[in-house]
Amino acid sequence: MNTHIQTSADSDIPEGAYISVCTGLSSDALPKVENSSQSENSDTGVSTHFVPLPKEILVSRRAAHQPHWYVLRVTYGREKKAYDYMVEKHVEAFYPTIQTVKEVNGKQQTIEESRLPNMFFARGTEEDIKSFVYDNVNLPYLRFYYRHFRKGNKIVNEPVIVPDYQMEGLKIICASGAQDVLVVPDTVQKFQKGQSVRVTDGAFAGLEGKVARYQGQQRVAVIIDGLLTMASAYIPSAFLEKIV
Repeated sequence: MNTHIQTSADSDIPEGAYISVCTGLSSDALPKVENSSQSENSDTGVSTHFVPLPKEILVSRRAAHQPHWYVLRVTYGREKKAYDYMVEKHVEAFYPTIQTVKEVNGKQQTIEESRLPNMFFARGTEEDIKSFVYDNVNLPYLRFYYRHFRKGNKIVNEPVIVPDYQMEGLKIICASGAQDVLVVPDTVQKFQKGQSVRVTDGAFAGLEGKVARYQGQQRVAVIIDGLLTMASAYIPSAFLEKIV
């Protein structure tokens, strides 16, 4: 069963930021980041040819038989189609969406669109997810996001893995219902990274991330290196505890 969570837009959010709305946290189901104002005709975010590889992932992905969260990308806005197909095949998936108001045939309508255009997340073993990525009959437009790193004299390509705690953080932020939630592509350096913290109370309780400031407000950000930063709405210091 898919869970649909919606929040309303905040007119004070600046260009380059998004309001968080998520769809598709499926208990039995299990990719280019764009500015929402440009999502119909341009790409921002990182190239699929290079994303830095965190040390923790280098260690964790050695157990290839273990399930992980992978970042998947599609072409021409077909992430919903790929997501639905994988969910039907009982893959666990996370597909964030956003509600936007558009004029259709002279009438204002609320449209559900991808929260992160051309991207969604899937959980499984690498071999499980490869069976979909390499399915050129049903999913010819689906690909991994890759990290490239040097191993001896060779450049090794490995699919991007998002640690479980970061995926949980994204879900918490999306499920909070807060209006003033931001997503900024990694290419836009607007956040001041700081102390690792855990949120202990309020709508974001359980969220782990970095203290960040944006628009003069203290927030907690989930930073997926090389891809994007998603930050909560304002969180008071009394709701934060340091992660040692």
